[in-house]
Amino acid sequence: MMKWLRENKIAAVLLVIVRIYVGWEWLTAGWHKLTGGFDASGFLKGAVAKPVMDKATGELVYPNFVAFLDHFAIPNAKLFNILIPLGEFLVGLGLILGCLTAAAAFFGLLMNFMFMYAGTVSTNPWLIMLGVIIVAAGANAGKFGADYYVLPYLRAVFGKLFNRGAGNVGKGNAAAKL
Repeated sequence: MMKWLRENKIAAVLLVIVRIYVGWEWLTAGWHKLTGGFDASGFLKGAVAKPVMDKATGELVYPNFVAFLDHFAIPNAKLFNILIPLGEFLVGLGLILGCLTAAAAFFGLLMNFMFMYAGTVSTNPWLIMLGVIIVAAGANAGKFGADYYVLPYLRAVFGKLFNRGAGNVGKGNAAAKL
């Protein structure tokens, strides 16, 4: 199944539909926040005031996340007022265009999990499931998108960057090429 998902052209076509749907969800959520005067402070304070609790023991399910919200996110709410909408918009744009698709899906998953740790279910489980499929597909998810052009370019650039002089080791001129 993974080989089919990662290499098959039919899978790549189906992934276009999935990534455009998921991308649209992220893009519109981000756009509404960017243009609608988004303020994360109420959500963050609510997530700390009413955290996810274990019903049997009454203990916090995600104590480290609540501490992160209380000690970092709330004092820096202005930063999150920028990061969340911009992140949502860029994840959506990346998925729709098929540009850095796996990275965009990964960061979408990261945000989905953060929202769920804060106690918000909404469409997050559905988007997580679809996002995992996109990440698992890797480069095939963006085969019919900008990744067709972007990934070979990045491989060439980073290949040269990290392999620079590697073939000359022991020939006396490796240091000269660095």
